[in-house]
This record gives sequence, structure tokens and C-alpha cells, in this order.
Amino acid sequence: MTDRPHFLQSDKQSLQIERADSEARVEPLQLGQRVREIRLSQNLTLEEASKLTGLARSTLSKIENEQISPTFSAVTKLVNGLGIDIPQLFTQPRRDRSGGGRRDITRAGEGRPHPTPTYEHELLATALTRKKMIPYRTRVRARSFEEYREWVRHDGEEFLYVLEGPLMLYTEFYEPIRLETGDSAYYDCEMGHALVSVGENDAWVLWVTA
Repeated sequence: MTDRPHFLQSDKQSLQIERADSEARVEPLQLGQRVREIRLSQNLTLEEASKLTGLARSTLSKIENEQISPTFSAVTKLVNGLGIDIPQLFTQPRRDRSGGGRRDITRAGEGRPHPTPTYEHELLATALTRKKMIPYRTRVRARSFEEYREWVRHDGEEFLYVLEGPLMLYTEFYEPIRLETGDSAYYDCEMGHALVSVGENDAWVLWVTA
């Protein structure tokens, strides 16, 4: 007779609980959420990401909101346009069990540059993924509101701190307001917004998007 392994009832219960706990920790890949995370980490609006990837803005929006699944062709365009590797796009979100111990140092002048026609962004803390905040330092190159073809708007909330002023803050539902060095503002990013330098030199701001 072959000896068969056996467990006490308590061992069986422990095994079942452990197995159930392991299965509960397995989360489905939310590709749309991952695409949005990557886009926001690069401080890209849907319009800017659309131009970089060659995908229509409406298509990108549907992908991010899990309304459609991207085709292989769309995935290739996302990877090439956003400058990432395929594994980055399909990285399974990890649930942290502890309070976390991540850290990233960005030395002066070593942020990732991201220029636009109106802003010259320096993305900070770019080594960290799945951040809840996106910090970046920006030189405001725009000298008039007319330089913006449309309102800047994107998901989330934003904190703005003026490092070197002055500048004008334009927001969709409020009168334009002049901000000086040391002033700050907090607003919803889905509301149209734009900055314009009004001094002899370009203004500099610290932005944190959540």
C-alpha cells in the first residue's frame, strides 16, 4: 500500500486560507489605466499623446477608459510613440504590503526634458513608476494667451508654485490672475488652464499633478 500524504483538519484549513489569500491578490491587468499612468508620467495631454502615437484622441480615450482593447498595431504605436518598452506597458500593478520605502533623487538640471511650443518642462523623479504625484519644473515660454490653440486640460488635480515670476494664470471659469514669485495655486486639471510669462524674463514654476 502506498503511503498517501495526509493533513490534519487545521492544516487543510490553513492551506485553503493561504490559497484563497493568494488568489485574492492576483489582480487583472488594467491596460487602460497603465496607458494613462504612462501618459501622465510624461506630462502629456491626450492631444499630445495622439500626435506622438498616431492614434486618434478618441481611440486613446476609449483605451484608457477600458472601453476598447488595443489591437497589436495600436500597442506598437503606443510603445513607439511614448518611447517605452512593451514590458513597461504590460507590467502588472503590485500591491504594496508595507508603507513603502521608495525614493528617487533628481539632481539639479538632470530631470527629463519635455519641451512644448508654450512650455519647457523638466520632469522630476522619473525613475519611479505608478506615482500618485507627478512633479515637474517648467519654464513658461508663452508670451500671450493667443499662443495656445486650445485650453490645456487633462485628468487630475494640480498644484502650482511660482519659482520665478511674474506670470498670468488663465483658467476657464475664472478671471486671469497675476502671480508673483512665491505665489501658488491649486486647481482641477479638467478645467482649461494656461500660463503666460509677463516679465522681462521667462517665468519658472514648480508643478505637482495628482
